[in-house]
Amino acid sequence: MQYRKDRKGNDISLLGFGCMRFTSKGGKLDLEKAEREIMRSIELGVNYFDTAYVYSGSEALIGEIFERNNVRDKIRIATKLPHYMIKNPSDPDKYFNEELRRLRTDHVNYYLMHMLTDIKTWQRLCDLGVKDWIENKKKTGEIEQVGFSYHGNSDMFIELLNAYDWDFCQIQYNYLDENSQAGVTGLKAAAEKGIPVVIMEPLRGGRLVNNLPKAAHEAFEKYPIKRTPVEWALRWLWEQPEVTCVLSGMNSVEMVEENCRIASDVKDHELTEEDRKLYADVVSAIESKMKVGCTGCRYCMPCPKNVDIPGVFSAYNRRASDGYANSFREYYMCTALRKDYTGPANCIECGKCEQHCPQHIEIRKELKNAKRVLEDPIYKIAKTFAPIVMKY
Repeated sequence: MQYRKDRKGNDISLLGFGCMRFTSKGGKLDLEKAEREIMRSIELGVNYFDTAYVYSGSEALIGEIFERNNVRDKIRIATKLPHYMIKNPSDPDKYFNEELRRLRTDHVNYYLMHMLTDIKTWQRLCDLGVKDWIENKKKTGEIEQVGFSYHGNSDMFIELLNAYDWDFCQIQYNYLDENSQAGVTGLKAAAEKGIPVVIMEPLRGGRLVNNLPKAAHEAFEKYPIKRTPVEWALRWLWEQPEVTCVLSGMNSVEMVEENCRIASDVKDHELTEEDRKLYADVVSAIESKMKVGCTGCRYCMPCPKNVDIPGVFSAYNRRASDGYANSFREYYMCTALRKDYTGPANCIECGKCEQHCPQHIEIRKELKNAKRVLEDPIYKIAKTFAPIVMKY
């Protein structure tokens, strides 16, 4: 296993264990199976374990495994504050103390504000005293380092990055999302500030493995270097020195061993020009199945009416490539689950965006198409509950 440094100089394994999707058995998480997978990963050098308050059963499961195997001093736990459940200044303590009980520990190494969506979400927490709460927990040693996880565009990510003296952050990033979500722009902005970056969704929820179009599979198969789609996806991330740790939701010992093998022999800047051409061919094959040829370059932004144009098109394309559930989640988060709605209904058809689009997309027309597809009755119902979910 190889390691990169956190902000305090501690070693973090290149491969982190994502603890959201353990196997269930008889209606509850399979403790014995998870224990085999976790303990094998520790044997192979994994030391970063990522969970959250809302990952059903996860904190309690890994807490029991770590305690009964006496490995707490060998590993580092990352878990998250469910800020969307915070109503008053006393709530952070309530949830944090419950997490400590579940995890059977007296401290958390890495604590994240879970799924920050925009600067106003962070400001709401600040208004409830979260900065003082964080500093107190750091002083007592109950929290070692504080960060945030994020789904959204690079502009808002950078605003959040600059809003507080974060110790680390967590973003969705993969070779398909190089120029969407926080993207390479956000990754490099964090690195410039000396902030470690943990990567989630390295396989786009399995999209870069299980649902690749035929042309993408053929591109991999014809290439002289033979690697699985998983290995290509992980190597693309790990060869970038700005990436600190990549989370993988591993649910077999074989998967653990394979991912650890890759993390042990990858090198910084190892990809050749021919390799990068392969990724470009695979991305082109995936994008050929998409609705809008948006690359996420953001030349169309900012919109004078606050429409998140790249975010809308990303979710619209995801409906075609990844199915309903994934696209719904992304669209809901980037439009409704914010203080101010950022969807296509805000568009006044001024056309300023189209003047700057390198792909010459008919943005006004495609926003209407996206709205028609994405804002179905389920979305409209969910949107009405957004202020309640986010406590606005």
